[in-house]
Amino acid sequence: MGPDGMHPRVLRELADVIAEQLSIIFERSWRTGEVPENWRKANVTPILQKGEKEDPDNYRPVSLTSIPGKMMEQLILEVIIKQVEEKKVIRSHQHGFTKGKACLTTLIAFYDGMTGWVDEGRAVDVVHLDFSEAVDTVSHNILIGKHGLDKWSVRWIEKWLNGRAQRVVIRSTESSWMSVTSSVPQGSVLGPVLFKFFINDLYEELESTLSKFAEDTKLGGVVGIPAGCAAIQRDLDRLESWAERNLMRLNKGRCRVLHLGRNNPMHQYTLRGDLLKNNSVEKELGVLVDDRLTMNQQCALAAKKASGNLGCIKKSVASKSREVLLPLYSALGRPHLEYSVQFWAPQFKKDEEVLETVQQRAMKMIRRREHLSYEERLRELGLLRLKNRRLRGDLINAYKYLKGGCLEYWARLFPVVPSDRTRGNGHKLKHRKFQLNMRKNFFPLRLTEHWNRLPREVVESPSLEVFKIRLDKVLCSLL
Repeated sequence: MGPDGMHPRVLRELADVIAEQLSIIFERSWRTGEVPENWRKANVTPILQKGEKEDPDNYRPVSLTSIPGKMMEQLILEVIIKQVEEKKVIRSHQHGFTKGKACLTTLIAFYDGMTGWVDEGRAVDVVHLDFSEAVDTVSHNILIGKHGLDKWSVRWIEKWLNGRAQRVVIRSTESSWMSVTSSVPQGSVLGPVLFKFFINDLYEELESTLSKFAEDTKLGGVVGIPAGCAAIQRDLDRLESWAERNLMRLNKGRCRVLHLGRNNPMHQYTLRGDLLKNNSVEKELGVLVDDRLTMNQQCALAAKKASGNLGCIKKSVASKSREVLLPLYSALGRPHLEYSVQFWAPQFKKDEEVLETVQQRAMKMIRRREHLSYEERLRELGLLRLKNRRLRGDLINAYKYLKGGCLEYWARLFPVVPSDRTRGNGHKLKHRKFQLNMRKNFFPLRLTEHWNRLPREVVESPSLEVFKIRLDKVLCSLL
């Protein structure tokens, strides 16, 4: 429950009774711009993430807010999204909390440019930036000035931000209320989109390639000549000035530089005179990216996480039946092997085997199949080898990007060959040139041949669900 004491289950069970009253409150709030006090309060509950319970730094604060208040926020959000799409307020390099974009899309879009430069023999530097407590330091006054929305929405959001308060609640013990004069409200529906407005002007006047997923920001550029290093340094100075103007702060100790490509000058960058550290591997949105772009460290990490979960399942679950273990593996093991795998898919046979070994281990845990080979177990359980699942995932994601939203944005990554639609599937992708295996195995390039082989009826499926059904029929005949 939030501070208003209204339990979600009570609201759900009594929906038919209270819907009309809530709609009256929502409409009056919108017309008058007034926001009930309980909608501007939050109970903060600390959740232990790791380490010792006595260390406050090991806890993550989770804010619980009013459920009716969130329902009103959802209505406001729909209005905001419509205006954002019509006016194109949010810049295309922002992938966080954006329809049709996610962690995977930001990694693919950014590194398509970086791997392309490396493939051409150029040296490339990628600077990963870290804003200290980015969401918690957002100034309400500055945020209100960055919107591009209609006056009705701005008035309601301003009232919603003003006079906010929160308290810490642990079991039945409550702290006193404290006013909140900054930060995007955690636990809110509007919080993510408001943060996007706040950092939307971060891109202005930058010379380097910029990528953003919420507050996760990175710069990339060619540095084979001194002018390239100087351009990135100027951009870092601009970002530092932007942070100061917006009352934010870059955590210099956690900003890192990844040097890519041959003959890289390994230039030392600074933020206000402090040298930034160089890393040979960097974790980006949960994926380890190394300076050789081989992705072998990410493959090892994914296998380690999945194997760890399988070990926990083996120790804590007595049943070895298919009905119990297969859903557990699908929910707790395989997701580690496939999270954003379209970006980091293994390039070498040894890395493929590292991942496949995890699934083999999971299949061995299921009883009464010890006499069967690995392939026979997969057929009996209705599963595919991970390599084949990755191919299926490649084609499904290609369909989403080519047929879904942001068509102009994805046209650069997936160029379609002009066709009279009389030969092939009518939607063939253009083959792009490459020199290195690293580039050959990058998602938009490696799927081209497989996509072009698909029949017309598969490619022209009217929906994603139909595409998956037709694709599975084709793959069954090929694999």
